[in-house]
Amino acid sequence: MRLTLCLTHLGLALLLAAPVSAEQAGEQLFIDSCSGCHQLGGVGEPGLAPPLVDPALWSGLGEKAPQYLVGIMMGGLTGKITALGQDYIGLAMPPQDWMTDEEMQAVAAYVLGDLNGLEARPTPELIAATRAAPPPHTQSRAMRKEALP
Repeated sequence: MRLTLCLTHLGLALLLAAPVSAEQAGEQLFIDSCSGCHQLGGVGEPGLAPPLVDPALWSGLGEKAPQYLVGIMMGGLTGKITALGQDYIGLAMPPQDWMTDEEMQAVAAYVLGDLNGLEARPTPELIAATRAAPPPHTQSRAMRKEALP
């Protein structure tokens, strides 16, 4: 009986210590770091944070979607935007530049792929270049405006 109990605990410990896939890591990082404002599943919070699930935005950005997302994650975003017909005035998305490049890549893959069904993913080179020179907020807002004429 005692041996069975010990083996059961050992099995549970091994399961809990199992490696996490990159997709799972991105989702967990999103839950831990982004969902407080953008909510679970990236549906947004009216008046606080825009939805990240926005088919028109992402399809309008096309191949620039990873650049846009990583730019905002690295540099943050302030000002006014409109998302799905809702105005977000006084927006204050803080930079998430405390994340490692790998964490940022995992979160971006989750937002682009899992939440929005896109194939596009940021490359390590894009993340490194954006970390070295985050875009100004005006550039990010201009990309968004161009994507949603």
